[in-house]
Amino acid sequence: MRVRETAVKGKFWRWGYAMHRFRWLVLVIGVLLLLSFAIFAQKTPGMLKDNGFTPRGSESDRGLIQLRDELGVPLTMLNLVYKGEGIDMTDKVHQQAIMDSLNELTKLPYVESVKFVATPRNEGHLDVTAVTVSLNLDTDPALEKYPELKERVHPPNGMNVYVTGGPAILHDMQEASKHDIAKSEAIGLPIALIVLLIVFGTLVAALLPMIVGLMSVTLTLGITYFIAQHQSLSNFLPNMVTMLGLAVGIDYALFLVSRFREELKVQKNVAEAVAMTCQTAGKSIFFSGIAVLIGLLGMLFVDLTFFRSLCLGGVIVVSISVIVANTMLLSLLGLLGERINSLQVVPKRFRKQETSRFWERIAYAVMKRPVLLVVIVGGALIYTMTPMGHIKLNVPNAEVLPPSYESRYGSELLKAAYDPRMMGPIQIVIHTQGEVWDEASIRQIRAYSEQVKGVSGVKEVQSFISSLGQHSDAELAAMLRNSNVKAQIEGNKFAKDRTALMVVVPEKDTDDPATDVLVRELRSLSKGGLDIAVTGGPAYRLDIIDRIQNEIPEVLTFVMGITYIVLLLAFRSVLLPLKAVLMNMLSLGASLGVVVLVFQHGYMADLLHITSIGYVSATLPVIIFCVVFGISMDYEVFLISRIMEEYEASGDNDKSTAEGLKKTGSLITSAAFILVVVVGSFIFTDIEIMKALGLGLGLAVLIDATIVRVMLVPALMKLLGDANWWAPKWLRMSSKPKAEKQ
Repeated sequence: MRVRETAVKGKFWRWGYAMHRFRWLVLVIGVLLLLSFAIFAQKTPGMLKDNGFTPRGSESDRGLIQLRDELGVPLTMLNLVYKGEGIDMTDKVHQQAIMDSLNELTKLPYVESVKFVATPRNEGHLDVTAVTVSLNLDTDPALEKYPELKERVHPPNGMNVYVTGGPAILHDMQEASKHDIAKSEAIGLPIALIVLLIVFGTLVAALLPMIVGLMSVTLTLGITYFIAQHQSLSNFLPNMVTMLGLAVGIDYALFLVSRFREELKVQKNVAEAVAMTCQTAGKSIFFSGIAVLIGLLGMLFVDLTFFRSLCLGGVIVVSISVIVANTMLLSLLGLLGERINSLQVVPKRFRKQETSRFWERIAYAVMKRPVLLVVIVGGALIYTMTPMGHIKLNVPNAEVLPPSYESRYGSELLKAAYDPRMMGPIQIVIHTQGEVWDEASIRQIRAYSEQVKGVSGVKEVQSFISSLGQHSDAELAAMLRNSNVKAQIEGNKFAKDRTALMVVVPEKDTDDPATDVLVRELRSLSKGGLDIAVTGGPAYRLDIIDRIQNEIPEVLTFVMGITYIVLLLAFRSVLLPLKAVLMNMLSLGASLGVVVLVFQHGYMADLLHITSIGYVSATLPVIIFCVVFGISMDYEVFLISRIMEEYEASGDNDKSTAEGLKKTGSLITSAAFILVVVVGSFIFTDIEIMKALGLGLGLAVLIDATIVRVMLVPALMKLLGDANWWAPKWLRMSSKPKAEKQ
């Protein structure tokens, strides 16, 4: 029996009707696309060879390119770290055995040199030594050749060898990425299926959201494969696509399937049920997708491949999720019809048929003591944010991998055995007006060197001038006219033509804030007629962090501003969008505070199987903010829209708040829980950035969908009363709620 009349047939209604009419064609096209792109999706992780953290165009990046192009300093190197149990690795016999074992490696045409690390060894580490393998390859070709290189590295008897350095770390990241995707799916999907079975009660209905989520991820990775043929993309992209695609894909399908089951009871046939589902839930999903895209686009303000890659992957997977839900899923619903309720798993007697009054009672309970709850809950969230005041940001390298990976373990051994300050010093590229061997150039370089030595925080300064001993400028110029001396300096990559390298060893660790200050001071020194570029590990790291931090205000302004405008138009209220933005900031800040406690300070790290790395990746605040802001807006729009609908019908602020929460509470909670499970499963994967992202995103959504939506929103709705709905006349759709109209 038809219970209500069909609403006005809009564009979404007509689209849904078309999806039902051409359901078999849509299904066939969808399956063919899925099978085609699935082949390429499996190859995508192997195509992504960039960690995404190169600050292209920065002073440090320009300096490194100049070192490579003008002095021949290799930018791609491997470190072979040898450890012998009870063996003195400084002994010449053992070192010769190591070099003999590398004979096959040195024969490779792209291996430029194989040398023992010349950096002084730290005390008490005689059982460790390291060899640097310099390659005349860029990063991508080096990564392709890595398996061939690795095959030719065999330790002498009694020793173990661990390969680390750029290509090795990138290779391990690729392997970890593949493993993480499989592991997250193995953890998250079964739990998500259980939740869906509880929500829907039938196996058929529960499986549909899973299909949408997996299809969205597969299609996105397949599309990314072709983009990666022409564009350098970060190797973290597949993880982001999997995390976000499964989360929003399953959530969107949950809303559609729920609405379709409702419409089946009130529409005269399946075609109209599909059409009305599209007009209501399908339309909401479309605009929710736009909301998430707004948040993701905020990452484009940070000029790093890492953010552009995650933005690209996120935008594609969210768009695909919306498209699949409003095409493939609608067609499947049309095919299934009443069979959507087949294969019942949870008996009907255990599932309430009427809308539960649980959420209504909570709303009224909260609105009885709104001030107390706002103070307590708001204060607790603000207190949870306080660790952010001591946040230490850094750029991850091998530390993103767990110690079980060879490149991470080798990196840790290297840092323990050798002084990291000398392994990765500040490098200054100097360009002179004349040849560096000229007396005038020597005089300028020496004067600049004295300036550098006088800067606080400098431990040691090395250059081709210091390597030749104490001589006057004229004596050095005379010495350098000797072709043998000049050839030796050029062979050591210290100087050539009009370019010279100066090495500055800092007093503090390379990632210490004092070293950051030192880099800035070196860049502010008088150049004395020289062209200077301060680069090297510390400067490179600083440029990455600066590039992120300098753009954070623009990211915040863009995302929060666009969010406010969209909500302003959606709610036709000045205060509700402002409240929504502030509530989002509370949930985001609290989740980031917990991330700092776990990853920087190590709280609960063992429980969560996390290796505390003493800092938070500089990328996390931006990613969590951009992703969560969009997703939280989905829930906000869904809840407040229903409250607004009730308010326009009754004019009673308290009643409309309770009714809105009553009618949306279960669905929002279920959707949020699924998202938390899918995202949170990444906590138990291998890559530390994804662990932190999983923890941060999962907590933010959990806090937003429970504490904020269930407690703070009703309390603030009560406190603000009718002021919630105030807006200028030009913005208001009607001056009074419908209940007050005559």
